[in-house]
Amino acid sequence: MLHSFSRHIFRFGRTFSDKPIVRTLSTMVDAKLEAVPLVEIDEGIFKYVLIKVYGKEKSDGSEPSKNIVRGFARANWHSDIYDEVSSSLEGLGLATECLGGGRIEHRADRKWIKVYGYSQGYGKADHQEARRILLTQFGGYEIETSDEGY
Repeated sequence: MLHSFSRHIFRFGRTFSDKPIVRTLSTMVDAKLEAVPLVEIDEGIFKYVLIKVYGKEKSDGSEPSKNIVRGFARANWHSDIYDEVSSSLEGLGLATECLGGGRIEHRADRKWIKVYGYSQGYGKADHQEARRILLTQFGGYEIETSDEGY
């Protein structure tokens, strides 16, 4: 029975639910992409990276993606952040690309964030895009951007 079931899957690419396996796997990856939080940052002053996360290419050739912001006070280098995040996401079957970096100053007590600077290794992130993403989680904050500073 199991042998005939597996032969059916490999021969026809379908399960008994009559849905293509590829579509089912694609839906799972899309769900994983959707489940990735847009923002994970600490409080204080720290480096951050803007990362594009890619899902699997769809049958129509499109490739779902979204940009996320990650910033951790524990990171000495922008690459420390990117390596940690990309490794975690690749373990879920998601590809990543670092779009640049900078610094964030996050003052929760004042509901204020400043996005500025650049990464020597990855270049300057699009701080306006980072601001847009940060506003999804910190809508009640004042969020400033600047190209000044390192």
